[in-house]
Amino acid sequence: MFELEAKNMCGRYAQFHADSEIANLFQIEEITELKPRYNIAPTQQVATISLERESGDRQLKFRQWGLIPSWAKDATISAKLINARAETVAEKPSFRTAFRRRRCLIIADGFYEWQKVGQTKQPFYIHLKNERTFAFAGLWEAWKNPQNEMLETCTILTTTANEVVAPIHERMPVILAQENYDLWLDCQEDNLEKLPEILRPVPDGEITAKPVSTRVNNAKYDRPDCLEKN
Repeated sequence: MFELEAKNMCGRYAQFHADSEIANLFQIEEITELKPRYNIAPTQQVATISLERESGDRQLKFRQWGLIPSWAKDATISAKLINARAETVAEKPSFRTAFRRRRCLIIADGFYEWQKVGQTKQPFYIHLKNERTFAFAGLWEAWKNPQNEMLETCTILTTTANEVVAPIHERMPVILAQENYDLWLDCQEDNLEKLPEILRPVPDGEITAKPVSTRVNNAKYDRPDCLEKN
């Protein structure tokens, strides 16, 4: 589900490394205790990193997965905006303001995609070969509900699949190289023309995919054995 095209979705991922590793990788001095997650699904609260406006420091913040644009009349649009296409994100009304002003990193250890096999679908877990934590390119928004409460939400950018993911699915999330974190987070106007070059598929040799248990099909099931084979 993203930009009203469900077939192009990245809809589940995992994030389970220790706080200390995440703090070191993302250069965060203070970090909220992170609970290991093995089957993160849309509408749930997810760990993101953005720049604090006044200090410019990186800040870890939980946001609801599924973007709600500031102009939205209600929250139902969130389920349709869990992903944004990197190729069109700068022009789409749902994403273009956030793309210019509110970019974030979304912390992850791997993601799931489903390959159609006959009448069934086999889930695969896709992660870096070195098994390190990484960041998806994300956008965030602030939306005020009818009760005048502020809700912050986010979405994950996707791109065309590389050769590892293509046999499983035609799209994959944008995994940012660590050296591009600063560029992505720094929402200055003169940075915009540089962004398309970093929103590419991760190199084939850096990731691997393995078939895993169909337990992950259940969005309410969130245990380590999601990563095991059937």
